Amino acid sequence: MKSFDADVIVAGAGLAGATFALAAAHGGLRVVLVDPLPFSAQLEPTFDGRASAIAYSSFRQWRVLGVGEHLTEVAQPIRRILVTDGKRPGAASGKGLGAYLRFDAEEIADRSEGEPLGWMIENRQARVGLSRALEASSVELRTPVGLRSLSGDGFDVTAELSDGTSVSAPLIVGAEGRASVVRDWAGIGVVGWPYPRSGVVATVRLEQDHGGVAHEVFLPDGALAILPLTEQRASLVWTEPHDRARALKTASLPAFNAHLKRRFGEFLGHVEALEPRFVYPLGLQLAETLAGPRAALLGDAGHAIHPLAGQGLNLGLKDAAALAETLVEARRLGEDIGSAPVLERYDRWRRFDNLAMSAMTDGFDRLFATDNPLVRLVRDTGMAAVNRLEPARRFFMQEAGGAVGDLPRLLRGEAL
Repeated sequence: MKSFDADVIVAGAGLAGATFALAAAHGGLRVVLVDPLPFSAQLEPTFDGRASAIAYSSFRQWRVLGVGEHLTEVAQPIRRILVTDGKRPGAASGKGLGAYLRFDAEEIADRSEGEPLGWMIENRQARVGLSRALEASSVELRTPVGLRSLSGDGFDVTAELSDGTSVSAPLIVGAEGRASVVRDWAGIGVVGWPYPRSGVVATVRLEQDHGGVAHEVFLPDGALAILPLTEQRASLVWTEPHDRARALKTASLPAFNAHLKRRFGEFLGHVEALEPRFVYPLGLQLAETLAGPRAALLGDAGHAIHPLAGQGLNLGLKDAAALAETLVEARRLGEDIGSAPVLERYDRWRRFDNLAMSAMTDGFDRLFATDNPLVRLVRDTGMAAVNRLEPARRFFMQEAGGAVGDLPRLLRGEAL
């Protein structure tokens, strides 16, 4: 039998890639994790200004992998979600001010073991927690080292790295985001399209207590998400056409705060944006498959979706759990973990969930990114109907919590 330097090479040490590396190592696989950026640079506040809504099932996985213990103090529980179709933020807090959906964690406490709907965590804090868990794991971390070239003979993959070394394994996993080198090498095509808007991201300080409530407000010019963070702060995701988004990023802080006040309203008191600000162009991109010759994709390398429902990262964390479980089970059965039958099982497991969530977020964007009176009437009627039906609300909350469908063991809080 041919000897390998590792069981799995993971390209990309982002949130999804690092989680998979930990999960695979947790299951007994030898993992080499490579990333062209210094890992320390990914921990800086200026590297990634976003915060992510982590589903309670995804957070269970992090607990099992030893990441949760590092994030408890910096994670803000989401106790309630208010989705409003109105002319101003805060409409959902009062009757007669607009159509809205209201989701409360207490309604699904019997299914979620009393956990919140999710956790808001700044991406930089999540990276810190993952880095600490990686340091305590068997994962071999190589940074700053990029992929110079990939080759294979049908039985293995050899990665020539930018530091002049090479590493071989029966499988390589692409977790390097939208511009995936592994995906291109495996010959996996993509479909998708850009959206005519960008997301302006900033952290804001609030005068009034947010109460652990996440607001998603659909205003005539775009969606505005106000997501609770610790220390009486919130993560702001403000979608605008590209030119306006760029102008908001470069505007002086007083000017930005003035625009924010007009858009944000007064329902949480005085709101002050904190530096820095970030702008991210929005778009949909789906890989044709998550499995190729000796290659598997996860996270944004396989599916980059609209951030409307805050589920993009959670899809990647589900990928990580499903791929790790598939590979560990295959190894226990004596199978070749990089073979086509094994990787096809992973692709089938994740295909429907990824496609369904992609279609849902794209559909929501098309439905809500208009101020057409007839369309507003239809969607407001639909929102009102869902709001009155407890079974429908419970389903949507469990879906947001990542607890619907055939869950990998890690998402159930179980070890591999």
